[in-house]
Amino acid sequence: MKIIVAVKQVAARDSALKIDPSGHRIDETGLSYEVNEPDAYALEAALQLKERHGGEVVALSAGPAQVSQALREALAKGADRAIHVEVEDLFSFDSLGVARLLAAAVQPEQPDLLLTGLQSDDLGAGQTGAIVAELLGLPHATIVVQIDVAGAGLRVKRELEGGWYQYVELPMPAVLAIQSGIGKLRYATLMGIRKAKTKEIRKLSAADRGIDAPANAVIERLTWPERSKRTEMIGGSARDAAAALVEKLKFEARVL
Repeated sequence: MKIIVAVKQVAARDSALKIDPSGHRIDETGLSYEVNEPDAYALEAALQLKERHGGEVVALSAGPAQVSQALREALAKGADRAIHVEVEDLFSFDSLGVARLLAAAVQPEQPDLLLTGLQSDDLGAGQTGAIVAELLGLPHATIVVQIDVAGAGLRVKRELEGGWYQYVELPMPAVLAIQSGIGKLRYATLMGIRKAKTKEIRKLSAADRGIDAPANAVIERLTWPERSKRTEMIGGSARDAAAALVEKLKFEARVL
């Protein structure tokens, strides 16, 4: 089984973000980067499938030279090789543009499975996996929390709202968008880090993939969320006030 995992590199969660003077992007000066967390779970799902069924795991990413760090991390955790679609300014591509880059890199590989994270920690559009599936003409499932290989196909478990789940059967090849928490993330071992230095990272350019037109959609302006304070008095008995307070903390403040 050949599995390709799309991995995105994003700003580290503890980064102090600033808006670029242009007003339509994040200032990347001095930022540190890490693997997008949902994509890390997609990689974990791929590695578990390889351990159970054998085959090959290929990490795929698009972006500037620094993306090789994320690919080396994937290789250190157990991916067999990697593909880097070199794009100096990935931020200028919208979801469709990124999906075209990935689809063009995936197509010659003819994988059995393409796994993506459910969404990226930076933009959070959650569209790339679905668009890649459409471009490749492959069946697709999102919010996947369990994958079982059944003959020449798959049976996947999808997480719905309100604690409900859905089971879907798909033929292979297919594209799956993985929900965070599908498995416990592994750490790269010292041996894995050493082996990663000898594994192949094949580099492709956007021009090689026939992609030269960036965004159909553009970000006009970024703004910080507005902060506001207000005081609300809760009346009634102590029991009723406590119940109302808990409801507000759960569903309005979302701290419980």
